Formats: sequence, C-alpha cells, structure tokens
Amino acid sequence: MPTLTSKANPRFKDLLVRLRPSGARRQASLLLGAKLIEAWAEVQNTSAGKRLRPAMWLRLEQMDSHPLEATLGVETLVLGEALMRELADAGSPPDHALLVEVGPEPAGALPPRILGAWGIQDPGNLGAILRSAAAFGFQEVLLGPGCTDPFHPKALRGSMGAAFLLPLRRVDALRPDDGHWYALDGGPGAVALAQADLSEPLRLWVGNEGHGWQGVDLPGEVQRLAIPIQGVESLNAAVAAGIACYEVARRTPC
Repeated sequence: MPTLTSKANPRFKDLLVRLRPSGARRQASLLLGAKLIEAWAEVQNTSAGKRLRPAMWLRLEQMDSHPLEATLGVETLVLGEALMRELADAGSPPDHALLVEVGPEPAGALPPRILGAWGIQDPGNLGAILRSAAAFGFQEVLLGPGCTDPFHPKALRGSMGAAFLLPLRRVDALRPDDGHWYALDGGPGAVALAQADLSEPLRLWVGNEGHGWQGVDLPGEVQRLAIPIQGVESLNAAVAAGIACYEVARRTPC
C-alpha cells in the first residue's frame, strides 16, 4: 500500500479540510491511538457510540495493520510520520488513527441525572469532566456557551472513551425545568455539598476554569453549590466536578 508523505497530496489536504471545522460545525474528528479506537469499538452500537461513524483508517508507515481495520470495512491510508504527527497535533504520532464522522446531537427530554459544563475552555478539563460523569452514573452532559469542542481530538483523548458513553448536546442558556439545579460555586448564599438535595431529577453544572460563574446571570431556580475547602482559593473545575459527581453517586441507592 503506497505511503502518503507529501503535505501537498490531495488526499492529505482533504483530511485537513474535513477536520478544520470545530464546535457545532464539526462533522469529522480523529480517534488517536489503538486504545481509544478500541474503546469506541466496544460501544459503537450504543446510542452515544453510534454518533461517531467510521470513515477512514489511518496507519503510520511501517506499522502492522490492526484487526479492526478489516472489521470496520473502511478505507486505509498509510501516512508518513510527519503527516501523522501534523494530524494528531502531538509530539509523538500515534501508530493508528480513525477518522470518524460526527452525527447530529441528541434531542428530546433530559434524563434524570445530567452534568453541565459552562464555558470550560481546556479540552483536557472537559475530557476529565466527561470521565467523571460516566464513572458516577450521569446519563447526559450538556455543554453551555464557550465550551470547548468535545469531539476535538485532544478532548476525546482526555475523556479516555467517556465521550462515547454519554449523549452530548449544546445549549445556549440555562432553562430550568422541575429538577434540582445547582451551579458549583463557593460564593455567598451557596449551600454546602453535604446539605444539598441531590435527588433526581438533578442538573449539576460546573463553570469556567478561570472565573467560574462571574458575569453569568443565574436563574433563580439555580442554586449555588459549595465544596468546602481550606488552604487554597479554589479547585480545578474538573476536580470539583469529580467530587460532586462522586457525592451524587454515593447517595444514590444501588
């Protein structure tokens, strides 16, 4: 199989064009590395997993083929190291990558337990938030304004497969329903996590890494929720989300 080595190659340029859009305009992404591809393959028939459809296998030059190449039945391109590194945007190029098409967002009523991310800008932080949501039994993640792209290759890698397990949808505002709505925030009037009613339906939100909920007009139905800390000013957004998600799971009967 011939190896693509030139950045001027039309096939490679087409890949770059397909991967350029981000956010709500994204229609394709990359699963980087065999481990992440295998994690998606295990759940590809679930409702969340079906949102990503395999389109093309990318293999680093001189690497052996992967069993999933034949199973998925998609075209394989062999790329030189420089081209694979550019696609992956990483210092060390992966041996394998899978180009996937990103399907439409889910619609319909919200499930009983959701986690929301508002203005999370770092792909690694968003990936970690998705991992906590999946690990502690949340059923969907909402992405508010300013949130980074959950299907950016770095966010997918940071989620370690959690992005394949949960429905993800974007919202442009907080529109409280009859559930318990909380915004993680230690400001005045916040209720301590230990005293909060975390029963379902639950809508738990984490704010921006730098300024939290500053400048956001929270609806009256959204209560601020504090995690007691000492010795530091604040927690990392992903850490705070993980602690709150664990507390929800701890109180939920098996």
